Amino acid sequence: MTESTATVLYEARGAVALITLNRPQALNSFTRAMHHDLWAALDQAEANPAIRAAVITGAGRGFCAGADLSDFDFTPGPNQVER
Repeated sequence: MTESTATVLYEARGAVALITLNRPQALNSFTRAMHHDLWAALDQAEANPAIRAAVITGAGRGFCAGADLSDFDFTPGPNQVER
């Protein structure tokens, strides 16, 4: 995934990990891919002994509008909660 299409960006600035939610067109509404990418960024920060703090921010004009409901399957039927 290139940096321009990454849903979460990671940058080490000295002892600080800057983690940016990167879906400004959707006010950084949270998707399953972002959940995975955010954990990967947090793991990257944890693995670096020079990092002492992490800042999570959002690209564009909003931090995070909440869950992106278009990422969920609301079709009635079995296993709806798991989907």
